Amino acid sequence: MKLYTFKYHNKHTIGVEKAGKLIDLQLSGSPLCQDMLSFIIGAEEALDIARGLLAKVEPEHLIPFAEVQILAPLVPGKILCSGVNYQGHFNENPNAKHTAFPFFFSKLPSCVIGPGEAIRLPPQSLQVDYEVEFAVVFGKKAFLVGEDEIMDHVFGYTIQHDVSGRDVQFQDNQITLGKNFETFSPLGPCIVTKDEIPHPEKLKLRTLVNGVALQDSSNEDWVHRLPYLLSYVTQYMAWHPGDIVTTGTPEGTGFFRNPQVFLQDGDTVVCEIEGIGRLENPVIRAK
Repeated sequence: MKLYTFKYHNKHTIGVEKAGKLIDLQLSGSPLCQDMLSFIIGAEEALDIARGLLAKVEPEHLIPFAEVQILAPLVPGKILCSGVNYQGHFNENPNAKHTAFPFFFSKLPSCVIGPGEAIRLPPQSLQVDYEVEFAVVFGKKAFLVGEDEIMDHVFGYTIQHDVSGRDVQFQDNQITLGKNFETFSPLGPCIVTKDEIPHPEKLKLRTLVNGVALQDSSNEDWVHRLPYLLSYVTQYMAWHPGDIVTTGTPEGTGFFRNPQVFLQDGDTVVCEIEGIGRLENPVIRAK
């Protein structure tokens, strides 16, 4: 199922998609359906409530998407992003080096915004770049978990747009600063439960800027496969429900194009992943 956080009649709620519309899960009256994190923690009990509403809800309770504001599905406790995890992205980066183990950097939860919210270009960076990323949402605590069991700890998947200030990022290797300007982590539009995507390593990804596809690839190009990548991060820290790990971006990023392409005031960026949907955000100059 596809799960959304949205604003409807001045109320923040969560819902499940049915027939191109939304069911407000707060109709259940369950405390597990008050917000997305509670729902994720609720696990199978919460999913059973959603299945029940999907089966019996009356047509008058279906809410058109046009009547709601879709928000970021949740604000994770922590986000780690996998760097240079597509062979194509490695090939386009002349300074990239193959390593035996995955490389990660952090995105701060304060950077998270939802669909339709503006990515603000900061005065500190003139090279703001786009990166579509397939993101994994943990469903239960995971620490020191092996590859053969790690997928049991996954709740679902979403899209993260890893916006990057390249001139800051590559200045003295300031990855954390260049990746964490305000609004630099659009997330959404929904969380798709893992049963809906049985083969998460076989998905198409695209980034379009003003309607032009600048990234267009498949995550079959991953360097490190998903169970290994997720198991690896659990060897270093504990992961909790709602935490997110992303899996890298394919080739076509603006910094490595010739000529280079960077986001400009007035642009519209769309990140698409097969089976999840599209995450669209305008771009404005921060004031």
